[in-house]
Amino acid sequence: MLRSLYIRDYALIEELDVEFDAGLNIITGETGAGKSIIVGALQMILGERASTDTVRSGASRAVIEGVFEMADQPSISALLDEHAIEPQPVVILRREITPTHSRGFINDTPATLQVMRAVASHLIDLHGQHEQQSLLDVSTHVDLLDSFGDLVEVQSRYVEGYRSVAALIRERDRLRSREREMEERRDLYAFQIEEIDRIAPREGEEDDLEQERRVLEHAEQLLEASERLYGTLYDGSRSIHDLLVEVRDELHDLTRIDAQFEETLREIDSARIIASEAASFLQDYGAGVEFNPERLEEIRQRIGELERLKRKYGGTLDAVLEHRREIGEVYDAARRSADTLAHLADQISTAGQDLTEIARELSDRRKHVATGLERAVEEECGKLGMPDCRFVVRFTVDEKPDGWIRLDGRRIGALESGMDRVEFFISTNLGEEPRPLSKVASGGEVSRIMLALKGILARSEQFPILVFDEIDVGISGSVATKVGLSMHALSSSHQIIAITHLPQIAARGDVHFLVDKHVEDGRTKTRMQRLSDRRRAEHVASLMSGAQITDAALKSARELMDAGRRSER
Repeated sequence: MLRSLYIRDYALIEELDVEFDAGLNIITGETGAGKSIIVGALQMILGERASTDTVRSGASRAVIEGVFEMADQPSISALLDEHAIEPQPVVILRREITPTHSRGFINDTPATLQVMRAVASHLIDLHGQHEQQSLLDVSTHVDLLDSFGDLVEVQSRYVEGYRSVAALIRERDRLRSREREMEERRDLYAFQIEEIDRIAPREGEEDDLEQERRVLEHAEQLLEASERLYGTLYDGSRSIHDLLVEVRDELHDLTRIDAQFEETLREIDSARIIASEAASFLQDYGAGVEFNPERLEEIRQRIGELERLKRKYGGTLDAVLEHRREIGEVYDAARRSADTLAHLADQISTAGQDLTEIARELSDRRKHVATGLERAVEEECGKLGMPDCRFVVRFTVDEKPDGWIRLDGRRIGALESGMDRVEFFISTNLGEEPRPLSKVASGGEVSRIMLALKGILARSEQFPILVFDEIDVGISGSVATKVGLSMHALSSSHQIIAITHLPQIAARGDVHFLVDKHVEDGRTKTRMQRLSDRRRAEHVASLMSGAQITDAALKSARELMDAGRRSER
């Protein structure tokens, strides 16, 4: 239930803090007193878009906050968890509006309007006289029927099957698109693959080729230098190796005199060994130097081929190899696509058969449930002064050449809710054919039909709170009394907040609030106050007789309120 509503600096409201009760909460007030302002403020915390000019003149921001008890439904807790909002036994929805922007909060955590609307949709349903609410929205009729018939389990199985088929079809369409794309590129990819594979570049090949090319191009210089250096180190007269041997021998003699020469002796001997090893390398290298013009030409041609590939396919050899890998995968996948598509077609066929069976079961059960709903609505409308009411739940399907559901030789389009399109039709006068509920013209009839449907469907709907904003327009007299009785009966299982102008409904309230305007410090302000039993009687009397409350009107008001209390017992 909505425990409290706090409004500050919103339109004509300076500050208002009202606590509601369970049962039927009545709100009355003269036209223009500000009842619509309170409904508008309530809509703000339900996620409606805000107009920044609703901030009260002179204020920096408007604040609206609603505290909802018994809001720990699993569906709400899961929704809050999904958006990283800590679930609590109460849900606090708050909206702050400034002249430039607005912000929403759930349990003091910032929330988008979309999230606020999603949470509010599990808590409260607001129906106004001129608004297209859930029952007038044809797309919601199938969900309401499923809820009335407790078809959640089979409907969930259908949704699972629907999503399975949808996923397979998306994959099939993706492969078909890829196949069409491949058809356009097949020849190009085949040519590129053949060109790259013919040259067959290898990772790191360029460095190896460049090294070999440099050696072959400078073979004469390398041979001459290695032979000269070999002679200098080892084989020439007075070679470095020989000189180091002489130095070593002389140092060896000196160490016999002074041991301080031992370290230098070891270093010189190490240098002799290094010179000897370097000379051996130079001798071996010189012997291996090759003059091979044919190989040099091959290398130059190979480097040229690699350069051409690099210019065409990315600028580097790594880019060439990556391109070959990518187009190879696409080309190979395209070659396998026929088999893959055939396999997917089998999977889609099997999943479609399963979906058809579930869709048939769901449709049959809906039609059975629809009969009960039709009887219940007609009975409820009869209680509300429409004894000739006929209520019909009509089913249609969409035949499509590519429909996922195969039924009696036909192909039926699958909707996410099933194969059925469900719409409520109604006739309120004898001899008239039922018409779509959304096109019923009479305001009074709309009010009663809506109330009848709310009374029946509220037992299965997930809305613990129902708000009726002057849905009693167009009715009076005995019909108004019946509407008041029905509304009060509905309030035994749901909290109802009803804005009304009818004394027959106002007298049935468990709690009565009066909205009025007054002038304070030169400014007009809207306020909302809870009425005592005495003031309730006076106000109900004013609804009956106008501003001048007569003793007779006051007596009638008390009798009407007493009658309401007796009917409760």
